[in-house]
Amino acid sequence: MKLFLPLLLLTTGSLGAAPFAAFGDGEIFTYRVAFALFPHAGDIIISARADNQGDDRGIMRITTETRSHGFVRGLYAFDNSAEVRIERATSRLLAVRDRGADPKRATDNELAIDYARRVAVYTDRVRPEKSLTLPLPAGDPIDLISALVQTRDWNLQPGQKRDLLVNFEEEFYALSIWADHYEEVSTPLGRFRTLVLIPRMEKNPQGLFRRGGEIKVWIAQDGSRLPVKMQLRLKIGAATLLLAKYEPPPAVTKR
Repeated sequence: MKLFLPLLLLTTGSLGAAPFAAFGDGEIFTYRVAFALFPHAGDIIISARADNQGDDRGIMRITTETRSHGFVRGLYAFDNSAEVRIERATSRLLAVRDRGADPKRATDNELAIDYARRVAVYTDRVRPEKSLTLPLPAGDPIDLISALVQTRDWNLQPGQKRDLLVNFEEEFYALSIWADHYEEVSTPLGRFRTLVLIPRMEKNPQGLFRRGGEIKVWIAQDGSRLPVKMQLRLKIGAATLLLAKYEPPPAVTKR
């Protein structure tokens, strides 16, 4: 069962040279993952921590911990940790580190971006032959999760979109996030009226998009503007993430 590997695409867009506001310092999202007949196949915890607190020139670290759960874990013990480092003053993606303990496909790789030279250095410690230095495409990439969470402040309406530059391992993809429609959804935190966002690779689809895969995100339309649901649909089935717990930044009690 490799359902957790494509989920990493959700954790690894361009927001422009503006202060990073997708996450607050200390904000934590905990998602329960359902897949096929398994209502709780795993858990994904996304947390944010600022270095140099109070200094907008510092770094925001976005950490995503993914772990299979229960019966699924007995079949497929998956543990993965990914950390994204973002320059707070500009929202620029600086580096991505991905490490996983998987009996079939261990991972330990890192991407570091040099904007002065416009190159990205990809280092694969498990498969050194995949390490390389590649030119950075036009634009400033940022991880997809940060871009999706940032949509709480975009005020998109159905039919509108924003274009992104997405990084996944050693690749960069042009992606558009479309606001599709409004929908009522139920989660462990309650029922929400949401805006459904659908990322699309409109030109030269790659990866799961080339294989007919689809990602959807549901953004609550109340004051919280939380991403309460995400879904990754593949040929083998759909993995659904429901927000089960949310911890706001310590200094913030309400968005």
